[in-house]
Amino acid sequence: MKFDYLKEEVGSRIADRVYDIARKFSLALDVGCGRGYIAQHLNKETVGKFFQVDIAENALKNTLEMEIPTVSVLADEEFLPFRENTFDLVVSSLSLHWVNDLPRALEQIHYVLKPDGVFIGAMFGGDTLYELRCSLQLAETEREGGFSPHVSPFTAVNDLGHLLGRAGFNTLTVDTDEIQVNYPGMFELMEDLQVYF
Repeated sequence: MKFDYLKEEVGSRIADRVYDIARKFSLALDVGCGRGYIAQHLNKETVGKFFQVDIAENALKNTLEMEIPTVSVLADEEFLPFRENTFDLVVSSLSLHWVNDLPRALEQIHYVLKPDGVFIGAMFGGDTLYELRCSLQLAETEREGGFSPHVSPFTAVNDLGHLLGRAGFNTLTVDTDEIQVNYPGMFELMEDLQVYF
């Protein structure tokens, strides 16, 4: 829980975006819910019933308390166990960068979402950990005469728009939000990253 500050912040920002939509969502789904970082910021006036899906059983066992009636489901983001057109709202916070097949996961989200439903998600994007990547590349080039990647690539924002369109989403809004976290050194950053990656 020492490292939850970023997940808490992003969950709060996603909840704020849900509140910006002037309607009640009777059935909502959180894909890759973790401990429930989005649900804890929502209320029953906005969401009637909330399904939380995660591939990590331990995360589901340790979900945070919330006022919305909630169902926890152990499932893979790429193979959601729900019928077509089930949910009014699907949210996802800092989990989609983990999936092996992002296009498939987005197709699954579109499949379970009602035609007039809303999908709000947040994931680490293309420039995440840019400074760390550059530092490692410079250090390895200096010592070894070349480098190999040590940080996995992240999906670029313009690519994400294309992937969402390909999955069947229309009326897209894709934007970026930057959260800067400073560390005294690389090893403190690496300790923090063990939780997220």
